[in-house]
Amino acid sequence: MPVLPRSLEIQSEISAIRRDIHAHPELAYEENRTSDVVAAKLTEWGLEVTRGLGKTGLVGTLRKGNSVKSIGLRADMDCLPMDETNDFEHRSTNPGRMHACGHDGHTAMLLGAAKYLAETRNFDGTAVVIFQPAEEGGAGGKAMVDDGLMTRWGIQEVYGLHNMPGLPEGHFATTPGAMLASSDSVVITVHGKGGHAGAGPHRAVDSVLIGSQIVNALQSIVARNVDPLKSAVISITVFQAGTAFNIIPETARLGGTVRTLDPEIRDLVERRIGEVADNVARAYGGSAETKYTRMYPVTMNHAREAGVAAEVARDVVGADRVNDRATPLMGAEDFSFMLEARPGAFIFLGMGDGNECHHPGYTFNDNILGHGASYWVRLVEKSMPAG
Repeated sequence: MPVLPRSLEIQSEISAIRRDIHAHPELAYEENRTSDVVAAKLTEWGLEVTRGLGKTGLVGTLRKGNSVKSIGLRADMDCLPMDETNDFEHRSTNPGRMHACGHDGHTAMLLGAAKYLAETRNFDGTAVVIFQPAEEGGAGGKAMVDDGLMTRWGIQEVYGLHNMPGLPEGHFATTPGAMLASSDSVVITVHGKGGHAGAGPHRAVDSVLIGSQIVNALQSIVARNVDPLKSAVISITVFQAGTAFNIIPETARLGGTVRTLDPEIRDLVERRIGEVADNVARAYGGSAETKYTRMYPVTMNHAREAGVAAEVARDVVGADRVNDRATPLMGAEDFSFMLEARPGAFIFLGMGDGNECHHPGYTFNDNILGHGASYWVRLVEKSMPAG
């Protein structure tokens, strides 16, 4: 079955909703207007609406028939803290706020599916449409799970979708197993001994020198501790020290991000960062304190559900436009928390050529709204067929 004709008929309506949301972007846990728009549309179309999950998140419910099967479909709603450089009519009206990752499009596609499902109800079970806050670093997915998302609606499987610039328009990509990396942060505080940078460097313990050696040494973890057939990224992106050109600072602060695709590699990298920082600092007469914070776990697709997602995508766009063995990416997603709570799968939908996500000139491709809405509808109908 190709893209559903009805999804194309309502595409202009759904596009208008997306552009309205795009023009009024809201940061994590501030998605009040967006939630109001979503709730109003779902109520208008006859869905049962529950608000306040994960603070600004909401759930719409459609029930049909006697089946106890219940599946969740998730879209995210928050924007990024950045200025937009586009000049089209629906550009952001909120300074320092921009939908540069396409969450406005994700919300619109799921709304399109909700409208279609409410009209047809060609399934037997419960379709739960999940509109999540705070994906961009705020762990809104975890917040909704913690608020009882899976148990209150008896969700047995959960699915997520994200647009993908660079993947041909209307193509899908997924894979069983790791789809996206875990995302952790690390802060290393180096303690030395301050002193005069010109007259007495030999009496000081240079925290800048120690920090520099730590930055270099940390790269040996990926090069020499991680299995070459595995993946890991350690990027130190912050180095703060000193107040004047002639003072050796007492302390230096390093910060960065860590990405892995395997829980065991994640454990290894966390342990080794602390060991390397401590031992390098000691070798130069100082000390180092490491604070490692686990943020988002690996987005780990379940094998059966990844197969279901790929099969549904093939129904919508044809087998030649679906890659069911996609290469994992080192980006991260808090849909991972939902996949830890229930079996499910995450899938990418191609946007065609254009700026990458998080670029100030990113533009969502409205041509794929029908593809996304059709995918959600067929997922419900195929997973919970009408009797």
